[in-house]
Amino acid sequence: MSIKEVHAFSEKAKADQVLAEKLKACEKTREMIALAKEHGHSIIEDALYPPNEPQFTKDQLSPKLAKALLGG
Repeated sequence: MSIKEVHAFSEKAKADQVLAEKLKACEKTREMIALAKEHGHSIIEDALYPPNEPQFTKDQLSPKLAKALLGG
């Protein structure tokens, strides 16, 4: 898995309102990873955290995930 997969999933969620709502409902990274897998993206948890650049915006994530992945 590369950052490209995370980015591709993020972009897909921006374009698909139903997927965006499901992503926003995820409270844990494992839920997000499972959702990504359902939509054809293979994401490993390490790719979501620094020092990697964030691939999601705060608005795309639940407050709990935003805090964990974006630092606030």
